[in-house]
This record gives sequence, C-alpha cells and structure tokens, in this order.
Amino acid sequence: MKRVFNFAAGPSMLPLPVLERAAREMTDVDGSGQSVMEMSHRSKEYKVIIERAEALLRELMGIPDSYGVLFLQGGGTAQFAMVPINLAYQREGQARRKVTYVDTGVWASKAAEEAAKYAEVRIAASSKDRAYSYIPAAPAPAPDDAYYHITFNNTIVGTKWPSIPDTGSVPLVSDISSCILSERLDVSRFGLLYAGAQKNLGPAGVTVVILRKDLIQKVPDWVPIMFRYDIQAENGSMYNTPPCYGIYIIKLVLEWMKDQGGLAVVEARNREKAALLYDYLDNSSFFRAPVEKGSRSLMNVPFVIRGEGGKELEDRFVKEAAAAGLVNLAGHRLVGGMRASIYNAMPIEGVRALIDFMKKFEGANGR
Repeated sequence: MKRVFNFAAGPSMLPLPVLERAAREMTDVDGSGQSVMEMSHRSKEYKVIIERAEALLRELMGIPDSYGVLFLQGGGTAQFAMVPINLAYQREGQARRKVTYVDTGVWASKAAEEAAKYAEVRIAASSKDRAYSYIPAAPAPAPDDAYYHITFNNTIVGTKWPSIPDTGSVPLVSDISSCILSERLDVSRFGLLYAGAQKNLGPAGVTVVILRKDLIQKVPDWVPIMFRYDIQAENGSMYNTPPCYGIYIIKLVLEWMKDQGGLAVVEARNREKAALLYDYLDNSSFFRAPVEKGSRSLMNVPFVIRGEGGKELEDRFVKEAAAAGLVNLAGHRLVGGMRASIYNAMPIEGVRALIDFMKKFEGANGR
C-alpha cells in the first residue's frame, strides 16, 4: 500500500526510516532476543535505551547540565496541573502563590483554567479578541510571581511566539508540544519546558519535561506521588513503569534527526516548507491564511476558503484531498476550516503535493 502524506496535528506522521527500523527490531532489539515491549524497564538493556534518548535530546537541544530531563505520562494536559502543584507550592502549609499566564489559544486557556485550581492566576494578555490570530505583547511578570506561562506554539490556531519574552528572575514556563525540535531554542531562557511526544518526537503516551534543577523542590504531602517532579527526578523517570516503547521510538527519532545533520538542518527545512505554503496562500485569491504574518507557526498552517459557501467547499476539499493521498487536513473542530501540520517528518515533497492539489482545486472551484 502506498503511504499517504499525513497532515494530522497529532498523533502525526513519523519519519519512514524510524518506522522501518522499529519494524526490523520489533522482535529483537540490539541482539537481546526480545522486543522493547517485552523488556523490563529495570534491565540493563532498557537502561541503555532511556539513557541514550536523554543524551540525544540534551545534545540536539543544547540542554545545560543544570537542567533535568524527565519522561512522563499524561500528555501535556497533565502538566497543566503538575506545573502549578510543583512550582506554586514549595512547602506544606504555604499559601497558594501568584502565577501569570498569557492566553493565546485553546490549550493556553485550558492550562490557565487548570492552574487556577492550585494557584492565583493572572491573565497578563490575551489574543482572544481576534480569534487568537496573533501573539499579543507580553507584559512583565509581577515581582512575586512563582512563574510565567506561555504556550510557545498554538496547534489549533497556528500561531507561534516570534521571540522568547524576558521575564527577568521569574521562571518562564512553556508548553512546546507542537514545536519541540522544530527550530533552535535557548533552553537557558526557560525555567521549565514540557511537550507531548505525539507531534515531533514519537508516538502518543510520552511527555518530556525539561526543568531547572533548582526548581525541583519538595511539595506538600497531598500531591500525588506520580505528580511530583522531585520523586520523578530521584527515580530517573522510573518511579513506576514508564512508557517504554514510546521512549524507544523517541530515541530512534532523535537518532534520525542527528543523522539529518542536527537541529539547524531540520529548522532550515521547516522554514523552507512553511515559506512555500504561506507564499501560495498569500498569493491565492481563493484560499486565505487567517494568522497575522508576524505570529505564524512553522508547524501548523490553518487556512480557509474565501467568500460565501466556503464551508461546503472546505468539506469537499478535505474529502477530495484524502482521496488524493493528502489526509487529515480538516481544521480543529472548534475553529473549522483546514489545517496542514507540517512537522519534522513531513517531507518537502508532501508540501509541494499539497500546493499542487490546492492549485487544481482552486482552478476547478474558483469563483
């Protein structure tokens, strides 16, 4: 069967060489005579896998030694609670601390709503007034803030912070689920980063957390064991059985990235893909990109059809594109339209094929 170009926002396509290698190693990894799915997470064979995954992530992202790396479960959504529980409480009996959030989309809003259960949340700025089509200016944090939270790339609406805000001595926390390893990022500017794996790193089921070690402190006794960064760090992400196979696939993806030439090469390719697609959209009289130019994502490109009757045409577009081998182009159910997620594994040939199809569709349906 011919493989399709999968534009899903997540779980998303993985590099074909990674899938092929995983298939070859399904029943025997590194001569162990067993699959990773059968392997004890306490075994010396698995220790090599998880340590290699961490070392590659540190190398590719330039993660300083002063930061810890955790492989957790629960997706980015679990971090909406873990972040305030671990950073807004430092000892038993302490009052809830103040934290600042910037509202740039659905997931940023959900993160703030969850944090409000555990901390006093201030919404410093929001782009909801224009359907989240831009990134607002970032006001300075309050001096007594425990942390300052942003969603660096907004998967649903297709926006991305154009630069890292300066929060001074207040730790900057960011959800980078849909942009991790898509471009170079100065980790030292952040107190904590978190990302679900199912977009650029691997299959769903693993969440990567990168945090300054000085922020890992004891939390109140009421915090569940699995939600404590200190316990997870002390146990090397293996307080209980971790998502072993997902971490193994992350290792393969990171090895693939290194073989590609590293993050600088991957970033250049991503910028080329995004430029091709945005250039077509900006010059089309039929399609339109709703996101303001200074806030556009490299990874998630939403677009709509101009004029009346657009919804019917958009439904037809998604259906006919799928028949042509371009799948999962429907926009998120909350915003509609179409969306092309062009993560690291999407080859430039996929973007060119999408543009060719869009030209044909425009020619057949243009008004």
